[in-house]
Amino acid sequence: MSQPPTLAIETRDLRKEYGRKVAVSRLSLAVRRGSIFGFLGPNGAGKSTSIKMLLGLVKPTSGFARVLGAPAGDVETRRQIGFLPEHFRFYDWLTPAELLALHGRLSGLSRARVRERVPALLDLVGLTPHRDRRLGTFSKGMLQRAGLAQALIHEPALVFLDEPTSGLDPVGRRLVRDIIRGQRDRGATVFLNSHLLSEVEVTCDQVVFIREGEVVAARDLHAAGDDRIGVLARTGPLSDATVAGLAAWAGEVTRDGEELRLTARSADVLPAILRHLVGSGADVYAFTPVRTSLEDQFLRIVGEDRGL
Repeated sequence: MSQPPTLAIETRDLRKEYGRKVAVSRLSLAVRRGSIFGFLGPNGAGKSTSIKMLLGLVKPTSGFARVLGAPAGDVETRRQIGFLPEHFRFYDWLTPAELLALHGRLSGLSRARVRERVPALLDLVGLTPHRDRRLGTFSKGMLQRAGLAQALIHEPALVFLDEPTSGLDPVGRRLVRDIIRGQRDRGATVFLNSHLLSEVEVTCDQVVFIREGEVVAARDLHAAGDDRIGVLARTGPLSDATVAGLAAWAGEVTRDGEELRLTARSADVLPAILRHLVGSGADVYAFTPVRTSLEDQFLRIVGEDRGL
């Protein structure tokens, strides 16, 4: 019996054109199975179009995409996918229990299985007390949780979540974060698009930054030795040779008076940087490692003037 592929999503030079407009240029992704994958970029970067191509809702102009080992859009594979779009609309006259029962049946679940799953999902997203209320009376945050439940009703192997916490308060965001981690724990892959970078940072295993429909950087948020360690130092005068020598362990070195800022390649090289400064004869009054946030990385990689 063949083993399932290790990648839940694989794309190579995926491209989508609308006439003369290029929505996605050369998208290449490798998303590990059983991981939480963050898909980050400014508005207009091609994120929504990319997701639609992976779901088989939009046909690419060129390039290659496989989802759960099959070509993107494969009907049988789509049965294994859950999706919560950013702009969702549900029938206002349904209750959350009816919504989940409808989507459960559309997903191919038996009536008996639907009867098991509906109360479990309502409990998971905290809507059991509201199971008999009409969706038209729900707040945006409650609708967001109902939408998350419908995406999970059939226990999909791959879940696409587009801005799943946009309408939630801090308690709701924590609930969704725990649910996402629970999906990973059961072996599912979660593909997450969100502008709340602080949530992405504490939830995802891996992220990519895209700009103009192309990946410009990738980060493994659990990898030791990534480039997310900044250093803020206060020193006496530094020679040009001393500053240039920092390139052996760090990038993006800036100097403003007594203040020295740099980005170390890993935490392991911090002692070497300090030894280099002291060994060059510089007076070092302060040497403080500062972990660079995902938001700082986003602004540096994508560009502040592009907006969120």
